[in-house]
Order: sequence, then C-alpha cells, then structure tokens
Amino acid sequence: MSRLSRVAVIPARGGSKRIPRKNIREFCGKPMIAWSVEAALQSGCFDRVVVSTDSREIAGIADQYGAEVPFIRPSNLSGDLTGTLPVMAHAVNALIDLEQDAKAMVCCIYATAPFVRSIDIARGYEMLVNSDGDFAFSVTTYPYPIQRSLRMTPGGRVEMFWPEYFQTRSQDLEEAWHDAGQFYWGRAEAWAQQRPIFSPQSLPVLLQRYRVQDIDSEEDWVRAEYMFRALNAQPDAR
Repeated sequence: MSRLSRVAVIPARGGSKRIPRKNIREFCGKPMIAWSVEAALQSGCFDRVVVSTDSREIAGIADQYGAEVPFIRPSNLSGDLTGTLPVMAHAVNALIDLEQDAKAMVCCIYATAPFVRSIDIARGYEMLVNSDGDFAFSVTTYPYPIQRSLRMTPGGRVEMFWPEYFQTRSQDLEEAWHDAGQFYWGRAEAWAQQRPIFSPQSLPVLLQRYRVQDIDSEEDWVRAEYMFRALNAQPDAR
C-alpha cells in the first residue's frame, strides 16, 4: 500500500465547557463538525480525512459524515489547556505508525469552522507545496486599527494601549492581521516537531472578514448563524 501524502486532521475533543458539546451541536442544520468534514472532502486535497477525538460520540458522528477515526486521542491530550500543536504532533505520529508518509502535507482543520471553504483549503495547499515554508494558514484583517485600541482600567475608566497614536489618522496606521481559526497546512515534520505556526516560516492565506467568526460563546454562536445564513443566501459570497 502506498504511503499517504496529504491528510486532513480535525481535532475535536468532547469536553467543551463554554459551549457544551460544541463540536457536535447543531449549527444551521448539521452537527458543527460536519461542515469541516465536508469542506475537507469536497476540496479534493486529501488521501484521508481524520478526526482526532477522545469522544466515542464525536467519533460516531464524524464517521457518519465521511471522516475516519483510526485512533482515540489519549486523555492527557484532551484537557482544557491542551494546545493544537501537541494534539497535531500526536495525530501525525500515530498516522505515520499506520501508513502516512513522514514527508506528508497535513492540514489541521478546526471542528468549529463552518465558514471554511474547500477552495481556500486547496489554495493553502498550493501555497505551501510551492514554497519552502513550514505552514500556511488562514488569516484576516482587524476591522479597526489595533494601534488605537483601548483598555479598561481597574477604576472602570479607559486608556489607550498606545497613546502616541491618538492624533494619527486611521488610514496612516499599518494594517494588522489575525489568525482566522479555520485551517493550518503544515509539513508532517513541522507538526511532529511542534514548530511554531506564527513565524516567518509561515504563509498567510487571506480571507475576507465577513467569512471569519470565532465561536467561543453563545453570543458568538448566534452571530455566526446569522452570518452563515446570510452568506448562503448569496452563494457567490461563499
């Protein structure tokens, strides 16, 4: 059997606290994770779409939508404070023990990324494979200049993080970008060695702001559903 060269890994633990059962809660008609699984499959980029989870329930739903669960994630990698890098390193090493090429391209796709598009996943792959970088991941712009951001003081007042920019026009300030939280292409060795994703060795896959929404609270969830329905009412925007 030939070794696998392109693999999607969707991390999806079962113990979400801020939004219970977040990864499999229904979002616009499907379990949340289904949107990520389907985008991965539709991209045509992968030999295999794998879900890394500690939950048998999540594993069953992932299988229902066409993903594989060839291993169950150990409990020591399923806590609230466990980051993406150790989870992906475990997944990559587990897959190498099975049949993945140690030089494979591996894409981490978040389970809570219903706005992820197969075309952007494919674009990220092309960018990485044609470079000498370690990673390529989705980013978008901040809607307001971060240099003019405010903080709340202990006394309930406000002050600027960078008061030296108070008189600077917004259009004269450097544009800033942030992680869009959708997908992260990486070379298998970069994942296995847990190299930093946010580094000069990474390439940005640019997304429009209207296709990006973190979902960390009930308010985020409601906003995301409104955005998702609006986008799907205008297919060209998707």
